[in-house]
Amino acid sequence: MSPTGAAMSKEALSQVCGNGAGIPCIGFGTFGMQGSKLSRLLVQAIRRGFRHIDTAQVYENEDAVGEGIQISGVSREEIFITTKVWVANYARSKFERSVNVSLKALRTDYIDLLLLHWPSRIVPLEDQIGQLNALVHAGKVLNIGVSNFNLALLQRAVELSDIPLATNQFEYHPYLNQASLVGATRQVGAAVTAYCAMAIGRVFSEPTLQVIATRYGKSISQIVLRWLVQQRGVVALSRTEREERMQENLNIFDFALDQADMNAIFRLAQRGSRIVDPPGLAPIWDPTPSLSGIA
Repeated sequence: MSPTGAAMSKEALSQVCGNGAGIPCIGFGTFGMQGSKLSRLLVQAIRRGFRHIDTAQVYENEDAVGEGIQISGVSREEIFITTKVWVANYARSKFERSVNVSLKALRTDYIDLLLLHWPSRIVPLEDQIGQLNALVHAGKVLNIGVSNFNLALLQRAVELSDIPLATNQFEYHPYLNQASLVGATRQVGAAVTAYCAMAIGRVFSEPTLQVIATRYGKSISQIVLRWLVQQRGVVALSRTEREERMQENLNIFDFALDQADMNAIFRLAQRGSRIVDPPGLAPIWDPTPSLSGIA
């Protein structure tokens, strides 16, 4: 890595402290990628400076993630791995066993951050949280958290856990006003981890973002990622299958958006902009009114 690249990756490692977890504020998301292609991409991503890798049991790619990390040559201690337990594994008879499978696939003896992937209507939340706590006490997991939890579920999870939750991971992009959930997550000391940041490509045709990107001499993806990490306590997941985009997505620390531009991006929020809402998994979402006044 060049000296400039090394400096940038150091900036990218700036940590968001979700109840002391120290999560690198830019993560490499692996949803929808598998096999040797993902392993090769991860090798390049890690060598360019990514140190936070996000995966999940249901992605069926933990083995490729483990292989990529190993081949990269970067020591395990420098990599922050987030994975998620799938809802079908929440029962006590399956939970730890599924995590053991994840550990083997990831080629590691500990997971930096383990999340509940979605709420479950079948297994009591106290059992799910209890299993997470037990894995920390067993030394298999360093930090725990939740994903796709609404306000009520987040508060209940916090109350049930002896170990502070490090994060709530949920959909967050310029079109989805998540102010209430972001605020509640911060209030309990946890970090926000934002996924679907590019709104599955919608941001790239957004005139407001095009104007802002031109003003700063940056790409739209860099503007959106900067908007996220510039908010206090937010981790942004960056996903790309193009190697040339990896360094671009890391290089967002040599500028800052002024408050007027931050506000202009917040005002892009519109009702009905939620993208990830799987039937049978999604909770009853909290209201997300438009900040722009557009219904």
